[in-house]
Amino acid sequence: MISIAIDGPSGAGKSTLARRLAAELGYVYVDTGAMYRAIGLYALRQGADPADPDAVAALLPAIRLQLRCQAGAQRLSLNGEDVTEAVRAEQVGMAASAVSAHPAVRAFLLETQRGMARSQDVLMDGRDIGTVVLPNATLKVFLTAAPEARAARRLAELRAKGEPADPDTVLADILRRDEQDTHRAVAPLRQAPDAVLLDTTALDFEQSFAALKTLVQRAAAGQ
Repeated sequence: MISIAIDGPSGAGKSTLARRLAAELGYVYVDTGAMYRAIGLYALRQGADPADPDAVAALLPAIRLQLRCQAGAQRLSLNGEDVTEAVRAEQVGMAASAVSAHPAVRAFLLETQRGMARSQDVLMDGRDIGTVVLPNATLKVFLTAAPEARAARRLAELRAKGEPADPDTVLADILRRDEQDTHRAVAPLRQAPDAVLLDTTALDFEQSFAALKTLVQRAAAGQ
């Protein structure tokens, strides 16, 4: 099986690029970030503090997650409810960053993620895929961009959806997520020693996609 691990900070474009590339190459796309977002969403709905490890751990037995492919796109269900769009809210993103720091949450999802890679060719993105989830991946890519570039992309995305967005607030959220993700005690965001760095600050989407596709095709060919 071929496994591609893509890590990087919030707003780097991991999910958008990975989803399109997986569809083009015939790989199964696994959005691990969406799984953490679903747990964060559930915690918020239950009135639990996402930063409280005991409170979140107590919720896990009641959580059922399912990933499925529908019309070529990944859909995520939480206890039977499709939450693919709901988990993308800004508040849920912050909650996801908080719950992902808890060992119980990571253990809850780890074997599910590894099992997917054992049975099929996968392209998996997240924060610790190359360092923890798939340490023996065929290819590891650390996809990043300057905070200002990531904030500008996120701002454009929000405005395209018709959602109100303030540039300073979006940038502050990006920086806060970076701080949380890189300084958490469990599986912090970092580049694996054997990962290829792909900085897309000066690249548009198509250029970023072409660069990533080239890396994956070379790895799959054993180059």
